[in-house]
Amino acid sequence: MISKETIEFLMENRVRNSRSWFLEHRAEYEKFVRRPLLELSERLAPAALGVDPQVAVSPVGRTISRINRDTRFSHDKSLYRDVMWCVFERRGEEGCPPGLFFEFSPDGFRYGCGYYCVPIAYMDALRELVLRDEPSYLAARRAYEKQKLFQLEGERYKRLRHPEAPAEKQDWLNRKGIAFIHSEKDFELLFSERLAEVVADGFCKLAPLYAFLQRANERMLRR
Repeated sequence: MISKETIEFLMENRVRNSRSWFLEHRAEYEKFVRRPLLELSERLAPAALGVDPQVAVSPVGRTISRINRDTRFSHDKSLYRDVMWCVFERRGEEGCPPGLFFEFSPDGFRYGCGYYCVPIAYMDALRELVLRDEPSYLAARRAYEKQKLFQLEGERYKRLRHPEAPAEKQDWLNRKGIAFIHSEKDFELLFSERLAEVVADGFCKLAPLYAFLQRANERMLRR
């Protein structure tokens, strides 16, 4: 279970920024960070498979984040991250398949579905679905408007991409990327046994939104 000790380790490890310190305290990392994240991913796997039976759920590769940072192309040369996550997405599929994710840090936690970054071609395909009122978009919009847990996020363009489109579509059309995310600072929940149940229930609510994002990927591949 994620605990106060988990957060304390992430904070101190990031501040120390020392390979030797991390190696000396690797047992604490395994106990307080990696093992709880593995356990959480295992508890979330059934809900993720319920949304998409093709997502990978084995805690290997990118399913569970690594604490080491790749600093080769970053101005931030810190050796370790203080944000950890698990993500469920289709492996080996062409295009840009969406993912269901959970992440936490000393600042809180968040979960949802969408992308860290997304190609322009994918968003163009998604916009086509919105403009033509494709059924998966209409189902996603109905699901989104019926709930208040997740927020539509993604950097916006400064100028409208399709100014002629109805106002209710603009928030979906004018994004450089797209995700549906719920953010929390409730550490009591983060440290509780209820966390997996709450996040799993959220994943289930995301099913129509995830299906819409996956439909956009399929459309992009057919171009």
